[in-house]
Amino acid sequence: MEFQYLEKKAQGEFITRYDLHYKTVDNKDKTYEMISRNPNLKGYDDIHNGKIDAVVLIMHDETGEKILINKEFRLAAGAWVYNFPAGLIDPGEVPEESARRELKEETGLDIISIDEWIGESYSAVGFSNEKNLCCVGKATGTFQESSSTLEEITPGWYTKKEVRELLKTQPFAARTQAYCYLWSKE
Repeated sequence: MEFQYLEKKAQGEFITRYDLHYKTVDNKDKTYEMISRNPNLKGYDDIHNGKIDAVVLIMHDETGEKILINKEFRLAAGAWVYNFPAGLIDPGEVPEESARRELKEETGLDIISIDEWIGESYSAVGFSNEKNLCCVGKATGTFQESSSTLEEITPGWYTKKEVRELLKTQPFAARTQAYCYLWSKE
């Protein structure tokens, strides 16, 4: 593959759509469509995204016997989808601040501990350069409605048995599905 040039196609409020023009190994012209949180991509080096855009919260209860999963209506899917709490890192925030804020906003819960940060990952590597940082930890508190009217979220604590049943019948975000599958195995 030989990169040719990048073309900005559409500017949205939260994402920008680009076309990446390239030549295939057999010298055919191709276009790859992508979106980015960065509205100012200029060339090939920019698409690598050197910053973390969002945090993903993989939270367990104090006993470690339950996992926190949000059931959230996602317009792009037109359906309720099971997903970990997550959100964008606001300007000036470090990932831990974002994690604590997002968990509180989406669920009403508080982080007791962050036990580990998993390395950088892409949200949807097939069409976006958005990067996430996942934290694994423990949370506590009482569920409250999301503080954002832009989101419809129902958080819940689930046992391994309950997660195994959900995995058979409900749509999941891919990262949540993979983690929950491994976590819930007997």
